[in-house]
Amino acid sequence: MKSKMKFKPISHSWVALHPKPEGVIQFVGGAFFGTFWPMLFYRSLLQRLFNDGYTIVILPFNFTFDHYAEAGFLIREQYEIMPELVRRSIFAGYDYKTYLDDQNFSWLGHSIGCKYIALLEGFSALPEIGKPSDPDYCHNIEKLRHFIDCIVRSANTTESEIKIRSKVESILTDLLILINNLEIKRQEAKKLIQYYISGEENFNQLQDSIKISSIFIKNQPSLLLAPVNTGLDSAIPQPLASIIIGLGFNVKPTPKETYALIKKGDLFNIMGLTSFKTDKLALSSVQWLENKFKKPPEGFNEDLKGGHLRPLGIRLGNFAINFPIPTIESIHKRNTEFETPVSELFDRLEDKQANIQK
Repeated sequence: MKSKMKFKPISHSWVALHPKPEGVIQFVGGAFFGTFWPMLFYRSLLQRLFNDGYTIVILPFNFTFDHYAEAGFLIREQYEIMPELVRRSIFAGYDYKTYLDDQNFSWLGHSIGCKYIALLEGFSALPEIGKPSDPDYCHNIEKLRHFIDCIVRSANTTESEIKIRSKVESILTDLLILINNLEIKRQEAKKLIQYYISGEENFNQLQDSIKISSIFIKNQPSLLLAPVNTGLDSAIPQPLASIIIGLGFNVKPTPKETYALIKKGDLFNIMGLTSFKTDKLALSSVQWLENKFKKPPEGFNEDLKGGHLRPLGIRLGNFAINFPIPTIESIHKRNTEFETPVSELFDRLEDKQANIQK
């Protein structure tokens, strides 16, 4: 008997618990569709992944120009959700051991949602700073400042020295606050998980299984569907966007800064990429990843039929309704052309992760 996918609110997110989870997929959708009722608009895709054996977490995001802040919010959500997955699974009689290790968590993004995942992956390459009491703390802060400085300078070649230094210090301050906050969240998550499993018979063995290896998402698989690295010019109609950018306002980070962070960090070793043949919106981002960043390697990218909104769709019996203009197709056709290739790519990413951990 198949388990039914039912979403319930946890923290700021929506979660469908699987009784016997093989892993957790954290999903970040596109603008509008990923903010308003993503469990409806992306239901067909999420249902397939749930049927594959994953607990599904839909992470929300706000429409904001500060993408740094939104990415930080998403990773804080992971630490809020991990203990709750354990607690609710114990209460429901479900298997919960998968949730004890953050390496069993993976990421799925669509459109602008991929940018937030990319930022978290990029942050995973930041130099570790340690605690203020550590003897190398000040030296590590300088290493972090230098890392940020390289990114800002490579992406803002026409900016004045004063503006570059100001931006570097602003980013450094925000990152130090975020890193400190995440370290606290990580410790709180571990303590809560320990508390929730303290009544289990094999508590000592289970306690050794609690692992949160990175405050960001290093070595967690990520699959990007039609990624869009967008700036203000894509979020606001012209000519208003040009006027606002001319006044010195734009999204943080800008597309150039995002690419610079990805290139400087040089991670994304467990990344999959799915593009669509008639998708012009994601074309430049996909081309940059494949041609300039040279990732992912062959076998971890798919070029499928459809346009930018191909991931949207709900199931009704043996048929699927696709959006934004409602069109009907058979579930078999949708599975063959879209959902099965996505599912199989996730399997390959998990196999690659397992080989890296050996």
